[in-house]
Amino acid sequence: MTPIFYSNLSKDLSSILNDSDDYNVIIQVGENQNTKEFRAHSVILRARSSYFRGALSSNWITKQNNMIMFNKPNVTPIVFDMILKYIYTGELDLTNQTSEDILRLLIASDELLLEELLVYVQDYLIEEQINWIRQNFVLVLHTVFRLVSCKKLQDYCLESICENPLPFITSRTFLSLDKDILFNLLERDDILIEEIAVWDCLIKWGIEQTPGLGNSNSDKTNWSNENYEALKKTLNQFIPLIRFMGISHTDLFNKVYPYKSIIPDRIFKEIDEFYYKSILPSLPLRTRQIESNIIKLELVNLIIVNWIDKKNSKSPRTGNDPLYKFKLIYRGTRDGINSKSFKNKCNGRVPSLVLIKIRGSNKIFGGYSSIGFNSLGELYNNNLLYYYSSNNFIFSFDNNKDMKNMKLGRVINDSRAIMDYNHHGFNFGWAMCMVNQNLCLNDYGNYEKILSTEKIFNIEEIETFLITNNNLSSFSLD
Repeated sequence: MTPIFYSNLSKDLSSILNDSDDYNVIIQVGENQNTKEFRAHSVILRARSSYFRGALSSNWITKQNNMIMFNKPNVTPIVFDMILKYIYTGELDLTNQTSEDILRLLIASDELLLEELLVYVQDYLIEEQINWIRQNFVLVLHTVFRLVSCKKLQDYCLESICENPLPFITSRTFLSLDKDILFNLLERDDILIEEIAVWDCLIKWGIEQTPGLGNSNSDKTNWSNENYEALKKTLNQFIPLIRFMGISHTDLFNKVYPYKSIIPDRIFKEIDEFYYKSILPSLPLRTRQIESNIIKLELVNLIIVNWIDKKNSKSPRTGNDPLYKFKLIYRGTRDGINSKSFKNKCNGRVPSLVLIKIRGSNKIFGGYSSIGFNSLGELYNNNLLYYYSSNNFIFSFDNNKDMKNMKLGRVINDSRAIMDYNHHGFNFGWAMCMVNQNLCLNDYGNYEKILSTEKIFNIEEIETFLITNNNLSSFSLD
């Protein structure tokens, strides 16, 4: 075994940095009144950074009295001091550094091609500076979106905003958001907010960004055709990202149609085709995500969510409707398609959705239970237990894009909405139950029928999702 003595190595290199007089590089950093001169060794800088390997090559360097002179006005002394200590010793202490300086360190790490340091600083900001990041989203976003290597922090910021978007989009700083960042945000499907709020914030951002509008001309009743054309030009790339089918008829009339002149005709055609011809929109509705290999997001957003809310399929959503998140907890091809695996993964009394893909067919069956499917443990002596729910339902789709031939069967006998039995994965009052690799559909009068005859199907795939309610309200920047 070869011994490794990193501790003493780091200590010795630190002394070279602090005390040695054989340096051959002078680095001037900072600008104006905030400048400092650092002394270093070109051989160490080249060995530790590919940036310095190129910058200190004979073709680029400037020498005075055989000393290499190097200027970095865009890096502050505090940041460069941290970088130099890292280069020489491999050590970095961020405990007493301000969040702003840590962000500057991230920028400098990217420029100086210090990949290891860049990764570490990103992780540190995400793990230790969460509150500061959320209070300064625009600053952080504008910084990291200029750095290709900061994808992890970019994604973290966008995901954090999507989980709780209201504080961000209602802030004044949102109106100064860079258009490329806004585009990245609006094209996401997981913004947990009603679509009319997304539209409202886009219009406010567009007015602020359009020459001739903004605070001096925000009343659209005074706008000329030129003003509308200018706003249309500003929002041209963003309007197709709005999911208009997720906006209620009332809000479409009151908040969208007043801006009809800036919206492409094809979008209004798509709205009509959805409502009158059951043609799915080109973009799925956002505000709900489901990690499913069985069903399309559109069917969840447009159909199943309305059934959960006891509304007709494709009823327009309103600002008062709850929003839902779907968390995958069981997948048959991953966890095993059998009753025991299902019960182990899906026990507990929590609102849940189960989806089943039938082998040799495009047919999809499923069921929603507001009380879950099973108790927390095995039943004594294989007893049968029934549980009450007035909200449960079962359903079927002809395929994962079916908007016309779906069937809904709501619970009739509330006291037998769910049956718990050791040998069944789930059992919707005998109307639909999982028995290992088989799905059985019967008619015991506990649910409305979704098939005319009793049948047994072989399961190709099965998924279960926990459902949580994120009831977010709309907002105003006024």
